[in-house]
Amino acid sequence: MAANNPGHTQMFSVDDPYGRPETYQSGAPAAPAGPRLPWKALLSGIVLRPADTFLRMRDHAVWGPALVVTFLYGLLAIFGFDQAREEAINATLSTAIPYVLMTALGFVLGGLILGAVTHTLARQLGGDGSWQPTVGLSMLIMSVTDAPRLVLALFLGGENGLVQVVGWLTWLAAGALFTAMVSRSHDLPWPKALGASAIQLVALLSLIKLGTL
Repeated sequence: MAANNPGHTQMFSVDDPYGRPETYQSGAPAAPAGPRLPWKALLSGIVLRPADTFLRMRDHAVWGPALVVTFLYGLLAIFGFDQAREEAINATLSTAIPYVLMTALGFVLGGLILGAVTHTLARQLGGDGSWQPTVGLSMLIMSVTDAPRLVLALFLGGENGLVQVVGWLTWLAAGALFTAMVSRSHDLPWPKALGASAIQLVALLSLIKLGTL
């Protein structure tokens, strides 16, 4: 055959039994890196390994840790504000207990609402994450990041200068964690992730950090 003679080249192809590889799409949602994290690993991971933790939990609901931690945080949060603490201490036991419990439930409900707002904004900005992980993780971020300020406020008072400084620092840390969580959970660039978290950050600044609760 002419194709086999000198000066001629025969073109041929080798069939790939695995098919053509798909083109990488940077906008494709990332798959979770592993199974659901247990409580301790989840809480420590939010502080020590936030990016990996948020990616791993992007498709896992965290209602148990989120509701329990936020409720416990709410039980103590009232004692971090000077005026509210005085009212609770001076009230009778039958009045103080419902007051503290209602405050804790208020924090849980507020966390659910703010988390839902963050999720809705993330979806409006092109995010593809699920609402349950977004809301649950946002509640955990809200409670965990404010814990250092709250512990100091229990002993030094909410108006103490050190408590105020720690409050601002933990608020900035919350902003960074909210941005990382939304970015990982919804596969968004950080400016959009920060924008989706803006309302929740402003609400936390007004209600908790500035002591207007």
